[in-house]
Amino acid sequence: MKKKVVAVLFGSVSSEYEVSLMSATSVLQNIPREKYDVVMLGITKDGRWLEYTGDIALIQPDQWQQSGHVTPAVLSPDRSTGGLLRILPDGRTEAVRIDVAFPVVHGENSEDGALQGLFQLAGIPYVGCGVLASATCMDKEVTHILLEAAGIRTAPYRVMTRPMMERFEEMEPALQKSLGYPMFVKPANTGSSVGVGKARDRAGLKAALQEAFRYDRKAVVETAITGAEVECAVLGNYGDCTASVVGEIVPHHEFYDYEGKYLDDSTDLYIPARIPEPVSKVIRQTACDAFAAMGCTGLSRIDFFAQEDGGVVLNEINTLPGFTAISMYPKLFDAAGIPYPELIDRLIQLALARAAEQ
Repeated sequence: MKKKVVAVLFGSVSSEYEVSLMSATSVLQNIPREKYDVVMLGITKDGRWLEYTGDIALIQPDQWQQSGHVTPAVLSPDRSTGGLLRILPDGRTEAVRIDVAFPVVHGENSEDGALQGLFQLAGIPYVGCGVLASATCMDKEVTHILLEAAGIRTAPYRVMTRPMMERFEEMEPALQKSLGYPMFVKPANTGSSVGVGKARDRAGLKAALQEAFRYDRKAVVETAITGAEVECAVLGNYGDCTASVVGEIVPHHEFYDYEGKYLDDSTDLYIPARIPEPVSKVIRQTACDAFAAMGCTGLSRIDFFAQEDGGVVLNEINTLPGFTAISMYPKLFDAAGIPYPELIDRLIQLALARAAEQ
């Protein structure tokens, strides 16, 4: 049987560029080569698209661009191309066929529907959620609105925009009254805890908002929920959902921040989570309910708070979660009996199945 050609994309114009390099390295090291031929396509921080043919080990330290193994290449929206247009030194182009794209990218311009729209135009099957689900899950305010409409509990929240900071002193009492300290402040459209802060008082709230507005014009301010931080990985298309075991995160920092996720060993992981089985069952079902309500396909990692009274509060939905060697998404499915290479294969097959239905 002829191998499928998979384009693995990494990098991108995103605050999570470095995370993508780590994730892509792990995916490239684990993709079943007996089933798939791989094309590596890197996107630089300034938005250049380069086909990479060098050593996988040079991707994570961000040395791939200087390796001498890059060629300008773009994903053509013209469906007759069938994939990439490789731009040769003499200016000519040649087509590179792609059967499916695996975007191992995170954050803005990556998992917010923008890249997915390009795949859609090009007629190339791709791993992960479609344009609408990617966009709505990326925007934390919209996620709150849709999940609440579906009857899924989330933290109480308010939205702030950059212009509102001019009236911060008069608005802060209302935020304090409705949410109470401590509060979490999050840029509406980033992931990996980029720009996220915890505010314990008025000064801390102002500082956290200013930091969030470095990354987005809109910030979501949420009540800090007390409970175990747990995560559930989801695999499937539309209503067909497989939920992993539930894992627990115990950060040693103030919260599960960027450093704790990717840069140090300051976070303890427990798989399965140290919560009662009935609560775990509710979390797994709620994860599938949220996956369906948001119109997700392929994969998502869904984060919750498990409260001592048995209550479950959904925190966030991540449509292209971290795929590093220490990331929870592959770890959770590995604990559920689906090892990393098989997980990648399933995701690719889900992408091809979804495209065949359209």
